[in-house]
Formats: sequence, C-alpha cells, structure tokens
Amino acid sequence: KQWYQRRVAITAGQVISGGHFDIDCNMMSPNSKTLYKEQRKQYDTFHHKTVEAGEYTFCFSNEFSTFAHKTVYFDLDLGDESTDIGAEDESGEGAHATALTQLESSAYTIHESLRLVVDYQNHHRLKERIGREIAEYLCERVQNWSVGQTVLIVIVAFGQVYMLRKLFDKPVARGGKVGI
Repeated sequence: KQWYQRRVAITAGQVISGGHFDIDCNMMSPNSKTLYKEQRKQYDTFHHKTVEAGEYTFCFSNEFSTFAHKTVYFDLDLGDESTDIGAEDESGEGAHATALTQLESSAYTIHESLRLVVDYQNHHRLKERIGREIAEYLCERVQNWSVGQTVLIVIVAFGQVYMLRKLFDKPVARGGKVGI
C-alpha cells in the first residue's frame, strides 16, 4: 500500500557519452500502460504519482543507433509526494496545524538546504563525468596521433640513412669511378 503514498520522479537521464547524446526513454505501469515515452532526448525529467501497486518499469533504448554505445546517468527519486511542512494530508488538514517552534523551522530549513546541496552535488558529478569522458577521448586521440608521428619519423630516418649510404657507396658496376 505504500505505493499509493509515493511519487516517482525519474530524471530521464543525461547521456554522458556516446553518439549524438540522445536516447529513447519510456516508463510503463504495472498493467503495461505507457506512462511516459520520449524519443531522442538528451535530457529530460518525468514526474509521476503512482496510483496502483506493483512494479513500474522504465527503459532507456538505443535502438536507433547501432554503432554508438552510450552511457546514461539517471536519478530515481522515490519519496512522499509532499514533505513540506503545512502540506495537506488525506483529511484535508495541514500536517502541522499549530505554529512551528523555532527549532522545527530551523530543522526544516536545514533539511531543505541539504536537499539542495545533494542536487548540486549530483549536477557537478554529472558535469565532471562528462568532462572526464571528453578528456579521455581527447587523450586517446592525441596518443594515437603521437604514435603515428613517431613511426613516421623512424621510417623517414631509416630512409634517409639508406639514401645517404647508397649515395656514397662505391659503384662496382661502372668501373670503380665515383662521381660524375
């Protein structure tokens, strides 16, 4: 019965790496009814209040892109629909009909501030992960280019040594004369 009192908020992810940073997402209710379906989104948020008990399924799909593998970040927020002080309960009355004490209001303010801090931390972790993926890709490309340049320099060096030796070798076939 706790499903009736819960809400589901899926931050339908942000594609961290791969392809054009887009992905398909859908969410199904326990009776296989489609609650949410979006195609080729880079970032999206979906809020849904559950109205029936059971398992809700969600899927991130990359069917339209057969070559690019993608990494998706998503956040699943399961909790009470409203944890705000003064929010109405089932009887229609406020959760706290009386005035809050200074301690209760301070605790509520700290709670909301900490929730905001967690959101900021998740945002910065996501941005750091995206930056790291880009930096690792760039590092791999630079390393491959450097290896190619090194191989090319070694081939040119051996070619120059061969040409210089051939230039100053005694020509045996022309009667032993060097030069013109």
